[in-house]
Amino acid sequence: MGTQGQQVDVVVIGGGAMGSATAWALARRGAEVTLLERFEPGHVRGASHGAGRIFRLGYADPNHVRLAQHARRWWDVLQEESGEQLLTLNGCVDHGPVLALRALAQTLEDCDVPFEYMTGLEAQTRWPGMRFDDRAIVQPVAGRAHADRTVATLQSEAVRHGAQVRHNAQVLSLDVVEDGVLLQVATSDEQGEPVVEELRARTAVVAVGAWSAGLLADVPGFEALPELVVTQEQPAHFPVLDEAHVADDGWPSFIHHVDPEGHAAARGDLGADPGYPARGVYGHHTPGQGIKVGHHGTGPVVDPDERDFAAEPGRLDELRAYVREWFPGVDADAPDPISCTYTTTPDERFVLDRVGPVVVGAGFSGHGFKFTPGIGQVLADLATGEEPEAPGVDLAAFTLVRFATTEPEGDVVPVG
Repeated sequence: MGTQGQQVDVVVIGGGAMGSATAWALARRGAEVTLLERFEPGHVRGASHGAGRIFRLGYADPNHVRLAQHARRWWDVLQEESGEQLLTLNGCVDHGPVLALRALAQTLEDCDVPFEYMTGLEAQTRWPGMRFDDRAIVQPVAGRAHADRTVATLQSEAVRHGAQVRHNAQVLSLDVVEDGVLLQVATSDEQGEPVVEELRARTAVVAVGAWSAGLLADVPGFEALPELVVTQEQPAHFPVLDEAHVADDGWPSFIHHVDPEGHAAARGDLGADPGYPARGVYGHHTPGQGIKVGHHGTGPVVDPDERDFAAEPGRLDELRAYVREWFPGVDADAPDPISCTYTTTPDERFVLDRVGPVVVGAGFSGHGFKFTPGIGQVLADLATGEEPEAPGVDLAAFTLVRFATTEPEGDVVPVG
């Protein structure tokens, strides 16, 4: 095992969605950037793989709406410059009891996001393959993002602008030194023999998802990094029973805001429906694979290096029962389980911050993918020492200092 040395300006650690977006943003600005990814291209060990993720602007929190609007502009730039279609804007339906949707509707109105408000029966008439709760909010500027294609496009565009992208390069350690950072990187030489390379950089951006806490554990200044809970989630694809339901990509993305109290209040003297679900779901149509349906953040806590990728039968049965009740146009008895990780902060907001020469982007799982190219711009700003800019967004809400208080600030962020 040999040792080699290299000096770069900015090193981005992690070649998932956020790391790749940061490398693209930096290279596009003319920065010298090297992206290091531990695994091979297109791997399934993290949170950025697969065919689709929900794209939407709608949140009850105005900060997230403005951040999504900022990201939308950069999605357009990325698609225009690469020639790749990465977003499919076939709409998103948020549905639930009136009380559960009130804050969402108000925020959409305040942020000038177009939407329709309708009853669940009206929505079911439009999409007969689905059932809906009491009310539905339909956002036309929404749909899905192609996950694998997005990561590949970000990396190829980064390379086109001069970045170096290296796969199968695992960062073993990250140390702050006088002139920046010093990395020990496990890779291999031209003969395939293992090599530990020493790499120095002025600035490092850490965007390694489930591996964030381990890599930053001994880095000065990151004592305020909160507990990042890593869970193994198991959505599944279900076959469509009638292809007419998905013709011309007519099946929208969806989020069911399950609220038993709001449901009972809406039913008045009838009381709660005993069959009302206990957990909400999210999902979208994935062409060629069916309807993706998943529960949000309910999986077991795991070590990302010790995952079994296996679907837990009880959780899968619960998902099938939901699909059987709420998706008449889908075959609930033929699920194709998916395995991925969530890495979640206590308040489900992201961490976007810089301490010394180290920038961190973490805690995106469950609802972060839609923000990808916008987050890349913010992390690139932090890496180059510029004041991060996202119009209308209070980026202080995503810094580490918020965890110095004893209780999380603001509302927990919803799924999607």
